[in-house]
Amino acid sequence: MGQPVASRGRAATPTLGKAMLNKYARAFFTRVLTPFAAFLIRRGVSPDTVTLLGTAGVVAGALVFYPMGEFFWGTVVITLFVFSDLVDGNMARQLGRSSRWGAFLDSTLDRVADGAIFGGFALWYAGGGDDITLCAVSIFCLASGQVVSYTKARGEAIGLPVAVNGLVERAERLVISLVAAGFAGLHKFGVPGIQYLLPVALWIVAVGSLVTLIQRVVTVRRESAEADEAAAAQEAAK
Repeated sequence: MGQPVASRGRAATPTLGKAMLNKYARAFFTRVLTPFAAFLIRRGVSPDTVTLLGTAGVVAGALVFYPMGEFFWGTVVITLFVFSDLVDGNMARQLGRSSRWGAFLDSTLDRVADGAIFGGFALWYAGGGDDITLCAVSIFCLASGQVVSYTKARGEAIGLPVAVNGLVERAERLVISLVAAGFAGLHKFGVPGIQYLLPVALWIVAVGSLVTLIQRVVTVRRESAEADEAAAAQEAAK
């Protein structure tokens, strides 16, 4: 679902796998996964194939387990497939590949994975969870996350730097939601009151995504005005 910059030629955007591991853990898992990545390469498996399978695993974990209220096991499955972020990047580095296609595939499948996760939450609250408000909040998290990503991509496409990180970006949205979902799932193992972590997390993500969207829109408006003024000044100086 996302490879490092050097290997896949994409912008420095934290992926879910990277966000869930600090630099020391990443170094450890890189050493552990390098032989496995090399094995896959010898077997003719491409980094894109691993990316696709990783995304498929995340989608399955989210849309099979979450609508049934199995948040713990769903998060376990998703987390296992998150390691494809490290494997495909490792493979790409070993192969010395850097491609626009890889960057495009990563970004596109990231959006698919995000939609599946928050869609899974929405399906639960629309069904067995029986909470239309939280269903709406989940859908808002899904939609706002897509729009937040779009605003940056569109701003960069028209030549603006979009120099703002924002309060809650993709990595934060997913880590907050998945950690809360995993712990909330412990309610089925007899841990009392912990199921309320997920609703709280969804509200945090919803509000944070709205703030981030506003930050990016304001930034693009300012940068576009500055760019227009600079272009007008250059034209006047001719």
